[in-house]
Amino acid sequence: MREVTPTRSTAIELADERKLMRQGYEFLDEKRMLLATEMLRQLKLYQERSDEFVAATKRAAQALAAAVERHGFDQLQLYPTPAPPVIPDTERTLFLGLVMLSAGEPPKPEALVAAAIDPSPEVKACRAAFETLLWASADLAARTGNLNRIAREYRRTERRARALEKVLLPEVEEAIKMIDEQLDMMEREEAIRARWASPCSPSFLS
Repeated sequence: MREVTPTRSTAIELADERKLMRQGYEFLDEKRMLLATEMLRQLKLYQERSDEFVAATKRAAQALAAAVERHGFDQLQLYPTPAPPVIPDTERTLFLGLVMLSAGEPPKPEALVAAAIDPSPEVKACRAAFETLLWASADLAARTGNLNRIAREYRRTERRARALEKVLLPEVEEAIKMIDEQLDMMEREEAIRARWASPCSPSFLS
């Protein structure tokens, strides 16, 4: 418990401090609720993107198997690729000062640097499947980062709110209560001394 001087001015200062603490707690409590709501929304998006990533991985594996079966692994390695490799663009939004990322729109096929010697539907499907997988993995990574940032901010806000609710506010309340009790006691003692010191009191007349 903090040490305070039992005066009226100290009681007023502590009352003002308590008011500010309560306002701060209300703000943190509201922020905590908003973060929890956004965390659930981001978790739902993460689960959706995770399912899409798993499905894209399976499609890419199947397309690769079909292309290898058609051309062989050595010939497939010589198939021309886009230049430069397609990297998904990142979209940024802000939520309570936190950066929320996403991979944006799925990529559009890029032109090949050279014509394929033996083009086939299997190779085209394999290329498209892995481009989709690249976008899905980038978006899933962005959603994972979003969840980590929100969870970290939620824990920080939770600690501050609990410190106000469980430690600081009770300390101020206890200090105000102690000051009020001591001031009441001092006023009663002063009233008793004034009564006994009065010339009209029975003790003075006797």
